[in-house]
Amino acid sequence: MYAPSFATGALISRFGLERITGAGLALIIVAAVIGIAGISLWHFWAALALLGVGWNFAFIGATTMVTHCHRPNERNKVQAFNDFLVFGSMALGSFASGAVLVSFGWSAVNEIVFPVALAATALLIWGALRVRSQSPDARVA
Repeated sequence: MYAPSFATGALISRFGLERITGAGLALIIVAAVIGIAGISLWHFWAALALLGVGWNFAFIGATTMVTHCHRPNERNKVQAFNDFLVFGSMALGSFASGAVLVSFGWSAVNEIVFPVALAATALLIWGALRVRSQSPDARVA
């Protein structure tokens, strides 16, 4: 989960912020599919490995995007608010996952990933298209 951080910045520089963030979201979806596919030890290991790398790519990418959406004098407040939202939602998700597991089962825990990851992917695509349509290079082409 944290080990890919040593390479994520270089990957973002090479392939682009949106691509790495999108790859992270795709890996999270694949992890959920593997989690639904079975409950063997190999399913858990593969799903957790992909989830960790996917989380890292998506988190680092999204956090990097936050640094592009404000003025330098707003940096501390914006990043603090972002951290509050991210880690607050992670805490709620951690507590809620136990209740979902007990009430609805393992498949439901994995199925919850799909609407969240697909909504994040849609927002990522919308944001990338919006930035591309506003850039001076896009108007020339």
